Amino acid sequence: MQNKLTHEGSTFINFRNYTFQDPRSPAFRWVDIKRLRLPAGFVGDKELLAALIGHEQFRDDYAGGGVLPEGLRHGPYWLRAVTPDVYEAIGREKSDHILWEWANRCEDMPANLATELQREVFDRLASAEHIYYLSELGDEAIHDWGRVHSDFHEFVLIDRSAGQITLLVAADD
Repeated sequence: MQNKLTHEGSTFINFRNYTFQDPRSPAFRWVDIKRLRLPAGFVGDKELLAALIGHEQFRDDYAGGGVLPEGLRHGPYWLRAVTPDVYEAIGREKSDHILWEWANRCEDMPANLATELQREVFDRLASAEHIYYLSELGDEAIHDWGRVHSDFHEFVLIDRSAGQITLLVAADD
């Protein structure tokens, strides 16, 4: 890609920053949202996914510590396994379902957290022209908390009309 993606901003929602009736409810659940400006000129979705995967903001998202190319945790296997081909194009309804099911494991979600999730997560899903979901990566994608999809969800939202690509990671590590 001739023009690189430009990081425009991030939002981090830590469930532990909200008051729950049961203090154990939020566990270590968080959502990290990274917004990047699309390059000038038309490029295909696969090119955008490849550019995002190569971006430092992408590597920074995994398990709060990022991916180190030679690291033991989320290192070489992760960088090798995550390619544009492992993303599945999905619709808004499916993405909403995945994220609401994940978020609502907290039985007593505070109203202010639900409002922030609506604004920062679900409104972004609603405005995205294309939504991609990280597929199962196989047996190599086992983290210190288990398989990648039990409590880890990654979406890439492409909104060409707004000129943005958004990485949305929802996890409980």
